[in-house]
Amino acid sequence: MQLAEKVAIVTGGGRGIGRAIARRFATEGASVVIAARMVEQLTQTVKEIEENGGKALPVVADVSRERDAVRIVRMAREVYGGVDILVNNAGIYGPVAPIEEIALTEWNRVLAVQLSGAFLMTRAALPVMYAGGGGVIINISSVAARLAYPWAAAYATSKAGLLGLTRTTAAEGARRGERANAILPGPVPGTDMSHELGRGLAARAGRDAGEMFKEFLETILQGRPQTVDEVAAAALFLASRQASAITGQALSVDGGMSFC
Repeated sequence: MQLAEKVAIVTGGGRGIGRAIARRFATEGASVVIAARMVEQLTQTVKEIEENGGKALPVVADVSRERDAVRIVRMAREVYGGVDILVNNAGIYGPVAPIEEIALTEWNRVLAVQLSGAFLMTRAALPVMYAGGGGVIINISSVAARLAYPWAAAYATSKAGLLGLTRTTAAEGARRGERANAILPGPVPGTDMSHELGRGLAARAGRDAGEMFKEFLETILQGRPQTVDEVAAAALFLASRQASAITGQALSVDGGMSFC
């Protein structure tokens, strides 16, 4: 097992990509602290992990709140003894609208969850990781951080900000045993966020969501979307010793949408 005796925190772990990562980490031997806002989703994810012989601790929390971020890390220490891996995955898409139509409250909410939330979790976890000799932080960004799409200002800005946070975390922690990397997924259908985005884009464009998605897939070299399990496999690699010399990097899992 690649993560035997490791303790991992996965935010936004009740559904979608976070759920797939939590399950994959548990299968590889990690004790997983899963944080999310929805009790039902958390309960189901933990149940599946435990039924497969893994260990998981659910924490109902909103990572955009400082006290919740501190509490997640504290519970990981109290129950499992520390923190070795942090996956900052919690996120929302936000408004599907041109910049001039985005309300400040909408803008602030997206950045609070995806960027400030990652900062708060990182700030809370780093002292614990340093005390244990270091660890791994994985920030789930997006292909939107590199490519230009209309009606995505808040989302794209928050995801691009995660790349800056990743590089700075790597620079500060490299000599203390800390590694930090980002994953940039392409389109991952089947998640709640992808459904919400599809409906929003279709409504904005006045078109059929299915037809728009088919056209979008034609812009990908592989001609297909990515899966949550493919993103989870990349996260496992970056969290494992196989990636021991990799830090400060942004790994695209997008089927060939971007090349930088």
